[in-house]
Amino acid sequence: MVDSEVRHRLPVRKLLAASVGNALEWFDWTIYATFSIYFATAFFPAGNDALAQINTFATYALAFFFRPLGGILLGRFADLRGRKPAMVLTIVMMAGGSILIGMLPTFEQVGWLAPIGLLLARVVQGLSLGGEVSNASAYLGEIAPNDRRGRYSAFFYISTGSAVLVASVLGFVLARVLSEDSMQSWGWRLPFILGGVLGLIGLWLRRSLSETELFEAHKTKRVPHPLRTTLREHPKAVGQLIGFTMLSTLCYYTFFSALTPFAVKTRDADAVDVFLALSIATAVFVVLQYPMGTIADRFGRKPQLLVWSAATAVLIVPLSTLVRPGLVNLVVVFTVGLGLYTAMTSIAPALMSELFPTALRGVGIGAWYNLTVATFGGTAPLLISALSSAGLATAFFWYVAAGAAIAFAVILTLPETRDTPLR
Repeated sequence: MVDSEVRHRLPVRKLLAASVGNALEWFDWTIYATFSIYFATAFFPAGNDALAQINTFATYALAFFFRPLGGILLGRFADLRGRKPAMVLTIVMMAGGSILIGMLPTFEQVGWLAPIGLLLARVVQGLSLGGEVSNASAYLGEIAPNDRRGRYSAFFYISTGSAVLVASVLGFVLARVLSEDSMQSWGWRLPFILGGVLGLIGLWLRRSLSETELFEAHKTKRVPHPLRTTLREHPKAVGQLIGFTMLSTLCYYTFFSALTPFAVKTRDADAVDVFLALSIATAVFVVLQYPMGTIADRFGRKPQLLVWSAATAVLIVPLSTLVRPGLVNLVVVFTVGLGLYTAMTSIAPALMSELFPTALRGVGIGAWYNLTVATFGGTAPLLISALSSAGLATAFFWYVAAGAAIAFAVILTLPETRDTPLR
């Protein structure tokens, strides 16, 4: 095993190009939720901060429902034309949406044109991210040797976690350097403009990618009515993807998006402490990705997925009681939650790629993954805000626990796919 490890060399250039582009995509997507506590009143009528926050998250949720459309269209594009051109297109769309948000006038300046512009920018980003996840996952899965697919897949969330970490650290730094008034008037625009500019780097890197050999070998196998075909010929795979993605997306958007405004607005935690705790936990999240991918390659996918779903079901409600003022409490909440989550994220691209054949992989992942994310992830910040306003915040965490129990049952039905070649 050691000799094999020494002989194998990671294709650093390919992994870097795919991962850096993906990191920039997720940076642009994440800063919307991260900085929403500052710009909500910029795009909606002043006078009711809680309503402005809910409207901002409603826009966030609505954009999610364009992710399945992006997954279908860009996934089909990738299945027909290649992973590389699809990944170049997604990063152009995401960066353009980010720059637009950063430059939009406020509600006070242009009235309802402000929230309409915000919604349009988010729709473009929703379409982009719908294609990004499926195509980057397929790319990483297809370039990996069979016995190292977990380790290659780990780079997806190494890049995602790194992007979220940068967004969180940026929030921490800006919250410390700028006053509350400055953050609300103009400071929140800086991350969006930065994300758009950095998109140029991702575009340059992705243009250097080569197409995957697996796609080249199967590109003549064009499947008519691909979405219908996934349901007709792979219904079990579709159900399994929906089942574990439901919990995965609830975990992601609970810890990376919903808890930040919840802790600050509902539990009166200090914003600086929240950003710092999330930054610490996200660093742990990034560091654990490759080791967890290695474990999955050696011992299988199912064992660590079962531990993740079972532990989340048991611990999420007790963890929610620790969301209160105090840095130590917040570090425990974020670190435990995100640490457990690495059991899933480290192998997510491998797991999804192993469910569908190459000719259907882009659209299969793109459609059903993104539909699930739109349903359960896009609504998470909105749901926790609405329940908190009604004095029922604990109900949200019981909702996540129920999702974990369902995911556990679904994971039991998964075949073990360690070392198996992609179809």
